[in-house]
Amino acid sequence: MSGRQGGKLKPLKSKKKSQADLDPEEAAFKEKQRADQAAKKALLENMKGGKNLVSGGIKKSGKK
Repeated sequence: MSGRQGGKLKPLKSKKKSQADLDPEEAAFKEKQRADQAAKKALLENMKGGKNLVSGGIKKSGKK
């Protein structure tokens, strides 16, 4: 075979960031994502349980 290489060269792999390397902005973003995920999971559990998604509001009576 010839010594030619076709196409792009693959970039070198960079090391993963450790938890100590995260800046406060990234940490806050990840915490917000975890909170959103927990809220979504709780909402799905309520839907499966048959509970109302929205509580309160105007209730209609059967009278006309």
